[in-house]
Amino acid sequence: MITKVTIRVTPNAKRNEMLGWEEAPKVLRIKLAVPPVEGKANRELVSYLAERLHLPKSAVTLTHGEKSRLKVIAIADLPETEIMAKLQPLP
Repeated sequence: MITKVTIRVTPNAKRNEMLGWEEAPKVLRIKLAVPPVEGKANRELVSYLAERLHLPKSAVTLTHGEKSRLKVIAIADLPETEIMAKLQPLP
């Protein structure tokens, strides 16, 4: 099972932060504390998502938007409802 998630990334933040889900269309907003240079933000995004979802990095793949702020990530082995629950902003 592979679930695709659309993510809007804001690089150069003070820290990595999950901002939450936007409705219609469902887009997850995330701030990353790395610059968008030479793929650093993409690697950090995959690593951050894998950590939050308790999955290996190999289960999280960037499929579209390598050079865009709007990215599509494929996540293996988790249903959409579980992904949405785990990717909520931390209190």
